[in-house]
Amino acid sequence: MRGVSMIALAAEETVVDLDQALWQVWREMDVPEGFRAEIIEGAIEMSPTGGSRHLTVNRCLYRALHEHLRGSGFGPANDGNVIHGLKVLIPDVFVAPDDLSEIEHPDGLGVLASGVALVAETVSPGSESRKRDLVRKHRAYATAGIPVYVIIDDYDGGGSVTVLTGPDSERGSYACSVRTPYGEEAIILEGPAKGFVIGPAITGEPR
Repeated sequence: MRGVSMIALAAEETVVDLDQALWQVWREMDVPEGFRAEIIEGAIEMSPTGGSRHLTVNRCLYRALHEHLRGSGFGPANDGNVIHGLKVLIPDVFVAPDDLSEIEHPDGLGVLASGVALVAETVSPGSESRKRDLVRKHRAYATAGIPVYVIIDDYDGGGSVTVLTGPDSERGSYACSVRTPYGEEAIILEGPAKGFVIGPAITGEPR
């Protein structure tokens, strides 16, 4: 049993060392313009910023959230580092306190995931992009305990909005998933953005 324990300890130390190494590399990276770099599930992932459709949806989402959250003490932000431990995620749009100093990372590298109320991703074309948003980021956001994860997906049938809630940090999954097809209204039912509607004004009509 002692041998098994020693192996488990060594494996844990290796994971910690890898996380620290990735963190150091990420901090020193010179990311090319038009790309973003995230630390997701034991790897640094670089991905290009989205095209015109991606930008249009995210801009509409941002503006609508800004109006909905006016005076609430919360507001939308985009393309910022959301940090959980030694992991770094860059949502397309997220909701956080207006005063970001409340949740600022100690080294000024972004904001702490613990203070983020909602994250949203607009899925880009390609199987790898879909896997990143639907699988790896799903697990990462749930593990970070972010209460609401919204996925806007042009490539799910005629398009859909999925609202995930009830994060289970240990399992890396959300307890509740509600999928709404384009053309109908998806509604956020909790948190600062409670009552916010994602419908055709943001997504457009079914594709």
